[in-house]
Amino acid sequence: MKQNRNWPELIIESLIRATGYSAILFVALILIFLLREGLPALAEVKFADLFSERWYPIEARFGLLPLIGGSLIVTLGAALLAVPFGLATAIFIAEIAPRWAREVLKPLVEILGGLPSVVLGFLGMLALAPLIRTTLNTPTGLTALTGSLLLAGMALPTLVSVAEDALDAVPKSYRDAALALGATKWQTIWRVTVPAARSGVLTAIMLGIGRAIGETMTVMMVTGNAARLPTTLNSFFLPVRTMTATIAAEMGEVANGSVHYHVLFTIGIGLFLISFVVNLAASAVVFQQRKRAERLLS
Repeated sequence: MKQNRNWPELIIESLIRATGYSAILFVALILIFLLREGLPALAEVKFADLFSERWYPIEARFGLLPLIGGSLIVTLGAALLAVPFGLATAIFIAEIAPRWAREVLKPLVEILGGLPSVVLGFLGMLALAPLIRTTLNTPTGLTALTGSLLLAGMALPTLVSVAEDALDAVPKSYRDAALALGATKWQTIWRVTVPAARSGVLTAIMLGIGRAIGETMTVMMVTGNAARLPTTLNSFFLPVRTMTATIAAEMGEVANGSVHYHVLFTIGIGLFLISFVVNLAASAVVFQQRKRAERLLS
């Protein structure tokens, strides 16, 4: 009878284990497919040509540097905007806002995170791009700055939600002890609560950056899609093209099995590795913080 009662638990445990293994299997299959379709480009295109400054597939020029530079400058701009505003918003919701405001703001932030990227891109084309063009007196409003602003807005909900959960998980006794020692509310937040939630906050930052790196439709609609290498700060006010936008714009028209086709999959391998490194860094930070906390407790 005891063994029969354990059958449901064994079945559920097996299903959970199979689900976890299937996630690893799917990621491995995606990587294998990308490698199968993308590695032939390394034999078809010279390494020096693959990392040149010219992307013009019609003339068999497959320089990836403009695409990599465009992705980096847009993502960097989005991170510089999203991280301080996101952390400030998370701190306000978790530590300062009254309870009724928190019950309104937290669901609102999560709803904003579910907005389709194509909708934000459409709004960016109609409203934000003309505003930037007239305000900064630039030839076009479809620039790296426009893409950075929209990507920052898309990364904010993820960053705010995860960081707020991390701050809320800090035990109330930490705050009470700091206040009892004479610390002000701001000193308690900055010196006690935020350091105690450091691992969760860093994870939120990494997830926000990962969201910005992998975004496609928004950047394709508002960055101008000009494959030029950004070399100066002035490049923020000029059109650029990202790696994700290149795949989305050209994959539907490329001949299957051509050199262009394989190079696009090589770009996909690069994006996969960047996302993997970002998530690995986030996991490493959380692991180190956990080990440090265990050492302090022991």
